[in-house]
Amino acid sequence: MRYLIVLLAIAGIVASSLALKVHYDTGSEPCSINDKWDCGVVNHSPYAVMFGVPVAALGIAGYLLIGALGFLRRQVELLIATLIGLAFALYLTHIEAHVLEVWCLYCVISQAVIAVLALLALFWLGWARMRRNPSQPT
Repeated sequence: MRYLIVLLAIAGIVASSLALKVHYDTGSEPCSINDKWDCGVVNHSPYAVMFGVPVAALGIAGYLLIGALGFLRRQVELLIATLIGLAFALYLTHIEAHVLEVWCLYCVISQAVIAVLALLALFWLGWARMRRNPSQPT
């Protein structure tokens, strides 16, 4: 399980890195598909920066932490980190859907990755606890 979590964290790092590239790029965006799908609009918006740090850079840092926690088998901390990441991703999804009304392909990929990571972390922790405390037959 830990290798799957690390692999997904790497996928999240890649998606966040591509979004970060768009954040700093001033040229044509590779994912400017139409008026509803444009990474440039999302990554150049005021919502793409928090406390002076690009949101995509925060994503890279978060996925690095998640990958390390998964590799070290820190299941409780991993679940907490993924749930925080999922909550933040849901906030950003709200911004894309209801404020900007434009979607970023890289952001949507990252949102899917963090959702899967949160489910895996929850499953892994539950499975580990069940193995440690199997129910006694009556």
